[in-house]
Amino acid sequence: MPSIETVATPCVYKICPRAAWDDACRVGQYPGSADDHRDGYIHLSAQHQVAATAAKYFRDLPDLVLVAIATGPLGAALVWEPSRGGDLFPHHYGPLPVSAAIAVMPLPLDHDGVPVVPELLG
Repeated sequence: MPSIETVATPCVYKICPRAAWDDACRVGQYPGSADDHRDGYIHLSAQHQVAATAAKYFRDLPDLVLVAIATGPLGAALVWEPSRGGDLFPHHYGPLPVSAAIAVMPLPLDHDGVPVVPELLG
């Protein structure tokens, strides 16, 4: 059962392969990755969590995008739950509506294969 925790933030972020996001845009919703399906929710990150998430889970994966998603349209399906290090992470229960996306940014890899997060998220 999801926790009742809520956090006020204007947007959350999803890292995914460009092809997966392009497919989602064609059908209107992102169904989640294999890891998301395994865990029962779509893994998202708050701004301060994006760089660590990219380095830990997306190293050496080419052609990724970072999708900024407005939290308002997600409603009660967006739940903040403790995860890595006890930090509250945003989890979305159900398919993610692409209409909530406010920006899609490429995540190129650095020389060590770590996705480079846009400076605005620093």
